[in-house]
Amino acid sequence: QVQLVESGGGLVQPGGSLRLSCAASGSVGSLGVMDWYRQAPGKQRELVAVITNDGRTRYAVSVKGRFTISRDNAKNMVYLQMNGLKPEDTAIYYCHGPGVDTGAYGFREVWGQGTLVTVSS
Repeated sequence: QVQLVESGGGLVQPGGSLRLSCAASGSVGSLGVMDWYRQAPGKQRELVAVITNDGRTRYAVSVKGRFTISRDNAKNMVYLQMNGLKPEDTAIYYCHGPGVDTGAYGFREVWGQGTLVTVSS
């Protein structure tokens, strides 16, 4: 089994920064494409950023230029650097692997449990 565990959330003032981390553990052959989603209170979960295995990235329009997704394949880690945070960025942020290679168990979609980011003065 593969688990994704997020960390780094918290309370930050508008304009501030946070760095989220996502650690994969268990039977991980290759993470493959990884992404971050977020879900604000009363809203649907939305895609924030995507990174391929070779480092190509894509962002939601609302975070482009402020957020940066990155990864360390050797450590099975994915990161989300968030700068210039706004109150509307307040949400639970989820790490997601749509097709994680778990070796003997094949390819599996895996979600983390989420980490809360609150942007408020």
